[in-house]
Amino acid sequence: MYLFCYDCEWPHPNWENATVERSGDLSELHVGCAMWTNKAWAGSSIPVSTPRRGELAAYSRVVNAVEGNTTFYALPSNEVASHWAASVPDNFRFMFKLPRQVTHERKLRDVEQAVGVFLAATEPCHALMEPIAIQLPASFGPDSLPVLDAFLSTRSGEFRWAVEVRHQLFFDGGEHEHRLNNLLFERRADRIILDSRALFAGPRSTPAEHEAFENKPRLPVLAVATNDRPVVRFIGQTSAEENPAFWAPWIDTVVRWIQDGRRPMVFIHTPDNADAPALCRRFHHEVAMRTSLISPLPDAPAVGPPKLFD
Repeated sequence: MYLFCYDCEWPHPNWENATVERSGDLSELHVGCAMWTNKAWAGSSIPVSTPRRGELAAYSRVVNAVEGNTTFYALPSNEVASHWAASVPDNFRFMFKLPRQVTHERKLRDVEQAVGVFLAATEPCHALMEPIAIQLPASFGPDSLPVLDAFLSTRSGEFRWAVEVRHQLFFDGGEHEHRLNNLLFERRADRIILDSRALFAGPRSTPAEHEAFENKPRLPVLAVATNDRPVVRFIGQTSAEENPAFWAPWIDTVVRWIQDGRRPMVFIHTPDNADAPALCRRFHHEVAMRTSLISPLPDAPAVGPPKLFD
């Protein structure tokens, strides 16, 4: 079943008290891509003259967040992490993933040392890390929820955490999903929501599209906010102009979250990611047209005529 629910809640005894206080300041809607370097962006999203090791700084002038997938595979040196932190403005956010050793190999069991190594390696970026992503494999099912609970309970208050699950039973709209959502609510962790419907509704012509069809998850879309930092990962089509029709319901949801005092993060992928930065800016603009409660994105660097939207 491929279910889409953009206004989902669940019965939690304390949910009626789970209000989010809004300050008088504007909220940040953080938008970004799955990486900060892509050869296709030179001359379209970032200047052709961008020097090597200057890609992150240029990228941070276009959007204000990034999925830090790199830490899933390998950890940076402190020198590299310091360079990352120094390359971006204070309102930029990294959503680094816990290493696969922690999430996929050990499945959150006996990981205190490995998590400590991850946090030490990323220490220069700590002020900019919000949230840390716990991307769990499809084999991590309802029987493992006590393990997730134990992990989050020992880390409560240290950092913000966001959890992405792949097991089908967590999308059943019943007991298993309620248990997960209630756990995240109690531990003040966010749920990462993956929406790949646009991808699977599109063509399978290019090598990048074939790879995406083979590797990207196809799961029900259940838009719940278990804390004040809901995260959406939208995986769209190669053709940039096909994607706004698929993300239109997310505009409504994100606007509502912002009006409720939440601070959403939206990451946009496409099979080749060539137009992903421009799509991020377009998504942010569509939300900004509906609410005055968010801060503007930075002025994009001059790279010639805009490819999609500016």
